[in-house]
Amino acid sequence: MTSGEAAGRQPAATGAGPAIRVLLVDDDALVRTGLRLMLGGAPDIEVVGEAADGADVADAVTRLRPDVVLMDVRMPLLDGIAATRAITARSGQRPEVIVLTTFDADATILDALRNGAAGFLVKHTPPEQIVDAVRRAAAGEPVLSPTVARTLIDHVAGVAPDRRPGQRDPDQRRQRARDRFGLLSERERAVAVAVAEGLSNGEIADRLFLSVGTVKAYVSSALAKLDLDNRIQLALLAHDARDE
Repeated sequence: MTSGEAAGRQPAATGAGPAIRVLLVDDDALVRTGLRLMLGGAPDIEVVGEAADGADVADAVTRLRPDVVLMDVRMPLLDGIAATRAITARSGQRPEVIVLTTFDADATILDALRNGAAGFLVKHTPPEQIVDAVRRAAAGEPVLSPTVARTLIDHVAGVAPDRRPGQRDPDQRRQRARDRFGLLSERERAVAVAVAEGLSNGEIADRLFLSVGTVKAYVSSALAKLDLDNRIQLALLAHDARDE
């Protein structure tokens, strides 16, 4: 996917249109087999390949051109966070990444989302929710539910320090976020704040008296202006830019 709202990709309806192409990345062969069987039951999803380590992801993405990557975090050579960062740094078409792991530590969630993941799920997530997450990620929708998104943004972004060089001071991070947020129009900022509250496109449309298509357009323009990959990164930036 290119950055921006859905990049024009819509998930295939059952029995119609191209299937959503998925790449599985996990060092546990049993986990990969379970995911393949789980996703194989969905007629609009096709597992196009597997990788056992993050070091193999770049080549697999180039060869297989997946729409969505299900990415483990802890792998022996290259971890899932670094592999996600490499995917989102690619130019042109690139897949959405859903981090799927047994570890739900705050720092791991924040690292995954700040490095471009479209969402974060733990491996004990019910199968139907993982299937739904693949469809939503392919359509450019946030994988996290509104309730989880609000909890995540309020708790994780609020308490976990940003570890990137030059942004160790929370005040510096907040000021940088405010400077970037100021690049947006008033309406784009209002939409971004609503995204940070975990609202869906329909809920944002109702709040701001806009059409859903217009909301999507504002999200896309905000992502492009700020050089962000997805709605969750936009939500984290809006959270960091908020007034205390």
